[in-house]
Amino acid sequence: MKKFVALLGMAAGLGMLSGCAIAGPGLVNGSIYSGYSLGSGVGPGTGTKSGEACAMSILGVVALGDGSIDAAKKDGGVTQVASVDHSVFSILGIYANVCTKVTGQ
Repeated sequence: MKKFVALLGMAAGLGMLSGCAIAGPGLVNGSIYSGYSLGSGVGPGTGTKSGEACAMSILGVVALGDGSIDAAKKDGGVTQVASVDHSVFSILGIYANVCTKVTGQ
């Protein structure tokens, strides 16, 4: 039993020290897999234009990209935002991806 408790403590310690890829917004993350979308209406109408921008993380050590609303607006030529959606994907803390999609005029 003492060996089990010692191993459990070591595993917990290593988990706190290791980096992992975490995707947000909303801080809803599964430790093995996350794949979900969040969104909301922001302005009037649905819009005819859309743009998307993404950011990614590898092992929580390297993070790249611009997943901002401004980058998504620029991608789609949107000037007046009607809605914003976020999609999140992560697996085993190894790779994570967050994309922002805007629609509007």
